[in-house]
Amino acid sequence: MADKKHKFSMNVAGIYYVDDQCIACDACCVEAPRFFAMNDNDGHAFVKLQPVTPEDLKEAENAMAACPVEAIGNDG
Repeated sequence: MADKKHKFSMNVAGIYYVDDQCIACDACCVEAPRFFAMNDNDGHAFVKLQPVTPEDLKEAENAMAACPVEAIGNDG
């Protein structure tokens, strides 16, 4: 389960975040490319845009469900 105390500083402010458990598998970027991106220099994903609409939220939740190491958190 993601831990907000260990979230990456690259995450934009908001309810979703990626923490240091990320293994750079790219699942979140495939599921929700508008909201997640990969930091290739450090080898992890991050939230680049927070979802707003119900459709956006569903996309972000799908990315969260696809994460094999539960590195995506939702504090909403």
